[in-house]
Amino acid sequence: MNKNGINHIIWDWNGTLLDDIAACLTTINRMLARRGIPVLTLEKYREIFGFPVRDCYIKLGFDLDVEDWDKVSQEFHGIYKAEAENVKLRHGILAILDSLAGRDKAMSVLSASELSILKDMLAARGIEKYFKNIYGHSDLYGSSKVELGRKLLRDTGIPAEHVMFIGDTDHDYEVARELNCQCILLVGGHQAKERLQKCNCRVVESVNEFIGVL
Repeated sequence: MNKNGINHIIWDWNGTLLDDIAACLTTINRMLARRGIPVLTLEKYREIFGFPVRDCYIKLGFDLDVEDWDKVSQEFHGIYKAEAENVKLRHGILAILDSLAGRDKAMSVLSASELSILKDMLAARGIEKYFKNIYGHSDLYGSSKVELGRKLLRDTGIPAEHVMFIGDTDHDYEVARELNCQCILLVGGHQAKERLQKCNCRVVESVNEFIGVL
């Protein structure tokens, strides 16, 4: 255990470990164009994106009183699967995972992604070996991760005070707060830096800053 008491790191997946911002933006813009809704710039996407994802779609102009949310979710993942097939990990992440594993830091993934999709994506990039636990949802809806996080801590018996949660959105901070974990947010993911800075936690510009903190 290091000086700040952290011996377990929980990672978010999309936007934190995986650099899939462009794939998500392309996917959502195709969906918007199909409906005659103006497409988004990257800046606008980062201003709007949040959890639960359903609320984000409503802000974008989707009429979910008319459209079936299940079909909309399936549409997103149908496009995203092809767009994200060759998406890389964020720059420097692999070196960080190697470094932490070499120092006997236990690690888990907690994601709003559907679990089987999440596991496939981790395996395709050869990094599933780093994670003691992999937790994702049973559906495609991108709902809150709070209950999923509680389940992770319950199932594993990991004391919250020894956990650092690393993500790229204000929802990741909300999850960490609800779990009583420490939190670091990484700039360059799915939300604007200005949104992250409103959270009461450390915000870093690059993955290289993690080592000094962890």
